[in-house]
Amino acid sequence: MEPLEREHILIRPEDFDKNFSTLNLGPTHPATHGIFQNILTMHGETIIDAEQTIGYIHRAFEKIAERRPFYQITTLTDRLNYCSSPINNIGWHLTVEKLLGVKTSKRIDYMRIVIMELARITDHLICNSVIGVDSGALTGFIYLFQEREKVYEIYEEICGARLTTNLGRIGGFERDFTPDVIRKIKEFLENLPKVLRQFENLLLRNRIFMDRTIDVGGISAERALNYGFTGPNLRAAGVDYDVRVMNPYSSYDDFDFTIPIGTNGDTYDRFCVRQEEMWQSIKLVKNALENLPEGNFHEDVPEFYLPPKEEVYSKMESLIWHFKIVMGEMEVPVGEVYHSVEGGNGELGFYLVSDGGRTPFRLHFRRPGFIYYQAYPEMIKGSVLSDAILTMSSMNVIAGELDA
Repeated sequence: MEPLEREHILIRPEDFDKNFSTLNLGPTHPATHGIFQNILTMHGETIIDAEQTIGYIHRAFEKIAERRPFYQITTLTDRLNYCSSPINNIGWHLTVEKLLGVKTSKRIDYMRIVIMELARITDHLICNSVIGVDSGALTGFIYLFQEREKVYEIYEEICGARLTTNLGRIGGFERDFTPDVIRKIKEFLENLPKVLRQFENLLLRNRIFMDRTIDVGGISAERALNYGFTGPNLRAAGVDYDVRVMNPYSSYDDFDFTIPIGTNGDTYDRFCVRQEEMWQSIKLVKNALENLPEGNFHEDVPEFYLPPKEEVYSKMESLIWHFKIVMGEMEVPVGEVYHSVEGGNGELGFYLVSDGGRTPFRLHFRRPGFIYYQAYPEMIKGSVLSDAILTMSSMNVIAGELDA
């Protein structure tokens, strides 16, 4: 066994007299969300080696999607990263629109930015509040979840659902933002800054929190790139890569926002990057709402957009379209496309191959959590057990997309 170096710790096998123990961290441990299993080789409290096991929630989403009409796949993307499911849904719709050659209006783009940034805020609220819990600070978690609930009420006003929203449609939205939606979003944006400042005052300069997170679970920019990191985990290591800037979609290039980056790639940097990203998301939502253009909330794509119910009951053409869409009789062009969006925890991509049939010929989801988790053993070797929990939380690996 090679010596393991971490900070000032130099661990050699001969130091231990072979007094190793094996510990199963998960899958039933509360900190592993009942899903992840990590087999740790321990010497006292120190982790010598680690091997992770995945697949406890594998649902074969990609193969199920290859047997479903394109518009029905939204209920599957909902259940990838369920902490920010609208981003997954809109990413899928953008992929299909890329295949179909559909160009959406500025109004639809701005509405999508509002929804995606609200979803990013909820994703970061969950991740950072859980980091607080795993360091021993429960209060922030309870406080932030009240704000998360307000976003879910906005979703509920738009589409009737909360967690797995099935929000949006190929070509736009099922319905427009109502005055109540606009009012709730503005009230949320007005109150959230105060809550975020209080949360930051609780933890950012808290000596206990800093001791628990600084130099814990660190990864260099080079190693992060080698593993294929994206999103906040990569930016915390000092690489300013963001899909919204590098490959703009949904008119993100119309807006001015800052991409926060860290230096050490440790748990503290990942926490700080997500905190700053929430401030940038607030700015984006405000700008998108203030500059929301007039127009329709969906494009004219009758092959994929269900007509209004009152027209189905009264017009033959609407009834025909409704029947063809529901029965999955709409065919699409032959082609091969890849489209990615900046998900709540990294680059979420969709590789779609179409043979012209009513369902995808091949479909692959690029799930950022699946890529991060490969680095987990390397990031916790040489640390103590309690640090491994914080490292896992700060990586924001969501089981729903890890196993797909």
